[in-house]
Amino acid sequence: MPLFGAIVGEGEAGGPGVAGVDPRTLRLTDVQLRHSLSDRDERLRILDIFREDLIFHTAMIRSRWSSAEITSIGLAFVALVLGSWDLGIGELATGGDYNRVGLTGFRNLSDISLMAALLSLIAWAGVFITMWTKYPIMRENLVYLWIGMIAIQLGSISAHSNSPNFPSDSSSMDWVVLGMSNLIFFFLAIIVVHRAVIETRDIHVQERHAHPDPRVVQKAWRDHSLRAWSLSLGAWMIMINLMSWSGAHAISQRPPIEDYSNLLVALYIITGLAASGFLVHILWYPQFMLGEAEDRIQSVRAREVSGEAPEPTSAGEQGKCPICSGSTPAVRHEGGRIEVPCSESCSGSGKPGTKCPECDTALPIRIECPSCRSNTTVVSHFSRPEAW
Repeated sequence: MPLFGAIVGEGEAGGPGVAGVDPRTLRLTDVQLRHSLSDRDERLRILDIFREDLIFHTAMIRSRWSSAEITSIGLAFVALVLGSWDLGIGELATGGDYNRVGLTGFRNLSDISLMAALLSLIAWAGVFITMWTKYPIMRENLVYLWIGMIAIQLGSISAHSNSPNFPSDSSSMDWVVLGMSNLIFFFLAIIVVHRAVIETRDIHVQERHAHPDPRVVQKAWRDHSLRAWSLSLGAWMIMINLMSWSGAHAISQRPPIEDYSNLLVALYIITGLAASGFLVHILWYPQFMLGEAEDRIQSVRAREVSGEAPEPTSAGEQGKCPICSGSTPAVRHEGGRIEVPCSESCSGSGKPGTKCPECDTALPIRIECPSCRSNTTVVSHFSRPEAW
């Protein structure tokens, strides 16, 4: 795939860096790097985090991408080739008749050129329909991304209309138009789509992965990391700009065209193919991560407007070690009810001294502090209200 195929493999079965782990049950926290850059310099820790994310995404793509994803990218490739490559017809290479535009221009195309153009449009429609069908919770965001993509292409066409060699010999107005289209693109991709996915992820983790043990919650946040997804979104935006510029630049010269560049057309197809792969990943990953639990991807503000905002919940008081004041797994809810987790191997929790609802084991009345390893009674981990 054009996404992450260049990542260095680590490990054996189950994907890079995750030897011996079933890809169907693999989680991000299962990924272990054999060679950490942070061992050499702690400042490189952020690179290790991105490496883990990319390795996990690569393993998931290899195990979970199906014919739908391959079909989307394949149809995009067909649409790019049929819509941009001259294919020996001579229509694009010579510049055509620039005095005939719109429907008149279509009616005066040669039969082969008209067929190629229509097949390209049908292929693009197939790409959109495949994505719309495969990723239902991302449908609204799919529309926003396509509008942004079209805005960039129109901006590049407008910039080249008065300056065929753009950015050479260009005017300030050409840059203004392209800059405006990029502002629209940035708003739709980052402010709308990126924010909606991030905030939906936050609500999902807070509601569906709440647990009295902070270590379990921290693991859930790590498993739902969107760093690699955000990186993919940024790469897609860059590819769209390169694709739009190279496509407009290849056909911007006025006929007769003497130096028609197949290299520019090839750049258009390559960047367009890469952009298609990134777009599939952008739509697929939120569906993969949240699809079974969410109906749609929306920002908090959009949920408030539509009346679907989650009810505010009051967080309980987190236990604190009486020795070192570090956070402990015990939680005291409103009304004074205390809950403790059963054990690391069991996800059950309940009142200290009672039976665990999951495994029927007696819940502990003393817990160990994760920080200083002191073992004290659960009651001592909470402040005592004054008598008056």
